[in-house]
Amino acid sequence: MDNKITLTKGFQYVTFAMMAVGIVIIAYGFVADPTRAWANFLLNNYMFLSIAIGASFFIALQYISQSGWSAMFKRVPEAMMSYIPYAGILMLLLFFGMHSLYHWTHEDALATDPIIRHKSPYLNIPFFFIRMVIFFIAWVYMTRLIRNASLNEDKIGGRLFFEKSELYSKIFIFILAITFSFATFDWIMSIDVHWFSTLFSLKNFVAAFFHGTATVVLVVIMLHERGYYKELNKSHLLDFSRYIFMLSIVWGYFAFSQFMLIWYGNIPEETEYFAHRWNGGFKVVFYVNFFINWFLPFVLLLPQVLNKNIQVVKAVVILLIAGQYLDLYDQIFPGVMHHPVFGIIEIGFFVGFTGLFLLIFAKALTAAKLIPENHPYLDESLHHHLH
Repeated sequence: MDNKITLTKGFQYVTFAMMAVGIVIIAYGFVADPTRAWANFLLNNYMFLSIAIGASFFIALQYISQSGWSAMFKRVPEAMMSYIPYAGILMLLLFFGMHSLYHWTHEDALATDPIIRHKSPYLNIPFFFIRMVIFFIAWVYMTRLIRNASLNEDKIGGRLFFEKSELYSKIFIFILAITFSFATFDWIMSIDVHWFSTLFSLKNFVAAFFHGTATVVLVVIMLHERGYYKELNKSHLLDFSRYIFMLSIVWGYFAFSQFMLIWYGNIPEETEYFAHRWNGGFKVVFYVNFFINWFLPFVLLLPQVLNKNIQVVKAVVILLIAGQYLDLYDQIFPGVMHHPVFGIIEIGFFVGFTGLFLLIFAKALTAAKLIPENHPYLDESLHHHLH
C-alpha cells in the first residue's frame, strides 16, 4: 500500500513557475486596469476558497454519516482545507479594492441613494471586515480541529478521535451554513447592491460543495493514475459519481429556481440582475453555465456504464472546474466591468492562483499518510464492492 506521497522537484518548479507568471501578469493587470484586476482577484480567491470550503463540507458529511466507502480518500479533502487561512489573508487585501468592486463604498452613493443608505448599518467597510475576520477564524479553527483529530487518530488509533471528528463535523456544518451564507452576501451579492435573492446563498453554498467534491474526485483519479490509491474501483467511482450527479441536480434546481421566480415575479428591482446580464453581453455565459454545471454531468453520469468509467468521470469533473469559474464570472464581472472581457489578465490571475492552491494543497497532502491506517472504516473502504 503506497502510503506516503513525495513532492517532486518538478512539481514544485511547475507551481513556482505558475505563480511567477501569475505575479507578473497580476502586477500588469493592476497597472493597466485596476478595476478589472480586482474583479479577477475576487473571482479567483473566492473560487479556490469555495473549493476548500466544499472539500471541508464533504469530509464533515463523511464523518456525520459514518460513511465507510470514502474513508481511504479523506486525506485529499483534508489537504484542500489548508488553503482556507491563505485565502483569508488574501481576502483582507480587498480593503484596497473596495471602491473598485462595491458601489456601496462610495460616499456620493451613500449620500444620494436611499437604498444604500438604508443598508449602510450592515454594508459599511469596518463591519464588512469584522465579519470577514470572524468567518475565517471560525473556518480555520473548526477545520484545524478536524484535521488534528485525524492526525492523532493515525498516531494513537482507537475510536476516540473518530468520535471527536464526528462531533466537530456536526458543529462545523451549522457554523459553515451560517457564515458562508453571509460571506456570499458580503463578497458577491453586494456587488449588485440594489439586488437581492433569498436563494443566492443556498445556490453558492451548493456550488462550493459541488465543485469542491468534483475537485476531490479529480485529485483521487489523478493519484490513482500515478500509482496511488490502487484500491480505487468502479464501486468507488459510482459513489463519487452519485455525489456529482446529485449535486448537479441540486445546483440546477437552485440556479433555475432563482431565475424562474425572478422572471415570473417580474419586479424591476429583481429582474435588473438578469436583464443587465442578458443585455450586457453575458447571455451566452448564462446558457453555457447551465450547460456545463447541470446538463453535462446530469446526462453523462446518469447511465451506470458511464458513471463507472474513470475517463468519463475525469472529463466531467475537469469541465465542472471550468464551470465553477464561469459561474463566478457571471456573478462578478457584470456588476464590476459591465461588459464581457477575457484575455491575458484573466488567464494570468487564474494561472497564478492555481499554482498557489496546488502548492499549498500538495504540501499538506505530503505532510501525512495518504491512507489513514487507523480509520475504523478503512477495511470497508479498501474492499468496497457493493455495486
